[in-house]
Amino acid sequence: MSEWWYNHKTGEVEEGPQSLGSDRDGPFATREEAARAPEIARERARAWAAEEEGDR
Repeated sequence: MSEWWYNHKTGEVEEGPQSLGSDRDGPFATREEAARAPEIARERARAWAAEEEGDR
């Protein structure tokens, strides 16, 4: 079973960890999910920010 990574430096999806860990996000279960990595990161950041606002 392959793992997929999103290289945020190049904007490319990689099968398996091919680049430096600091340049990639993952692993993801599918190529499609890895391609959505920037969107997923924004969604998580909004959720974390909302949680922090609720903790105040």
